Amino acid sequence: MPVAAAFIVELTFYLLAGTGAARNWLGSRGKNRVPEVLAACGVVPWLMYSLATDEAHLTAFLLLLLIGLVVSLWYVVLPAAPLVDGLFLAALAAIYLSRAFDWIYPSPIAKQSISVLGKLMLIRTAAIAILVIRGNVKAEFRFVPNRGEWTKGLLFFAPALAAVGVTYWALGLIEMRVHPLNVFQALGTFLGILWAVALPEEFFFRGLLQQWLERWTGHAIVALLVASVIFGSAHLGFHRIFPNWRWAIVAAVLGLFLGLAWRNSRSVQTSMVTHALIVTVWRTFLR
Repeated sequence: MPVAAAFIVELTFYLLAGTGAARNWLGSRGKNRVPEVLAACGVVPWLMYSLATDEAHLTAFLLLLLIGLVVSLWYVVLPAAPLVDGLFLAALAAIYLSRAFDWIYPSPIAKQSISVLGKLMLIRTAAIAILVIRGNVKAEFRFVPNRGEWTKGLLFFAPALAAVGVTYWALGLIEMRVHPLNVFQALGTFLGILWAVALPEEFFFRGLLQQWLERWTGHAIVALLVASVIFGSAHLGFHRIFPNWRWAIVAAVLGLFLGLAWRNSRSVQTSMVTHALIVTVWRTFLR
């Protein structure tokens, strides 16, 4: 019950981060007050489950609080500049990939990780820090694509599926499920991937990184290639194998098509649709 309550609260905070009205309300409090709110909200789900399950440890609490403060105070302390922006994204990647949340969020449930609570906290805190405190960003952290974004996302899905499929086969990764997911399981998988995986990854990799690389280098193709390689590199630890080069190559190929989808519409939600569809097909039919 404490874990379930923590998930409900964290999901509420996460959904609010994708709501313009909530972000506008936060901004109206004053940019210097936003980090206080973000840091406080960051530890609430942890306190709810850890105190009730005897999983609370002061060191873990302090580390979680430090992560929240660093992310939320970044653009209060530092100016919006290329080096600062690049280091911000690098810091987020380091925190996310370090598996620190596995240690901060020890699970009271056998064989069931709950570190996703920390990952969602990091995503929403960083998104609000970018959109509310830094500002001047042409990318939306929004859950529901519009009709045009659905259409364009679907158009890029077919070539992306073909390229990723060929890469997957060439690397010897094909292993079919004996029993594919049913329609309802596939739909649930799609919605979960769309909102919890595709949205944050497309927001940070395409909406921020690729867009900023275009501005810094002055070359859209260079930005596309570099962002795709970095996206692939972020998957080197996939399935807890490092370095997992085959998965990194697959992710880099996928990143190229996601970057093209974003360039075509300049919308995070377009590449988000393509991303979620590709991963859903993989999880539905492949092991």
